[in-house]
Amino acid sequence: MMERTYWMLVSSAENFELSRSRGFDIAGMKSRHGKKAADVRSGDKVIYYLTGVMGFGGVAEVTGESYYSEEPLWGSRKAGEAYPHRFPVTIERVAEPEQYLPAAELVERMAHTKKWPSAHWRLAFQGNVHRLTQADYDLVKQGIEQRGAVAPW
Repeated sequence: MMERTYWMLVSSAENFELSRSRGFDIAGMKSRHGKKAADVRSGDKVIYYLTGVMGFGGVAEVTGESYYSEEPLWGSRKAGEAYPHRFPVTIERVAEPEQYLPAAELVERMAHTKKWPSAHWRLAFQGNVHRLTQADYDLVKQGIEQRGAVAPW
C-alpha cells in the first residue's frame, strides 16, 4: 500500500464556495500540476486554503484516481485555466465563511511555513498545490473543528 499524501490546495474563497455548491464532490489542480495530480491517490487527504481570506475552509479525503477534464467548474484569473487535473473527494470537515480558520493562528506551529522567514509566512501559501506533513494536516483539521466546522452529514 502506498503511503498517504497530505495535499494543500490553494484557491479563492469563491472557488471554495463553488465546490460547496456542488457538494464538494471534486477537487482540482491547475494545468501546470499534472505531475503532482498523477501522484494523488484514493485515501490521500486535502486541506483547502483560501486566498484573500488567508484561511482554511475545510479538509477532505480523496476517494478515487485523478483524471483530466476541461469542463469549467471554477474561476481563475488566468484565462482558460480550468483546474483540469481533478479527483473525487469526500469532504470531512467544512467551515462556513465566518468560521474559516485564519492561517496566522497556525503559522508558528506548521512545519510547512518554517521554510520561509516568519515575517513572510504568506509566501508558504502561494502556488496552487503543496504537499504537507500529517502533523500540519492534523493541526488544520483540529483548528477548524474548534472553530465549529462540521462533518457535512
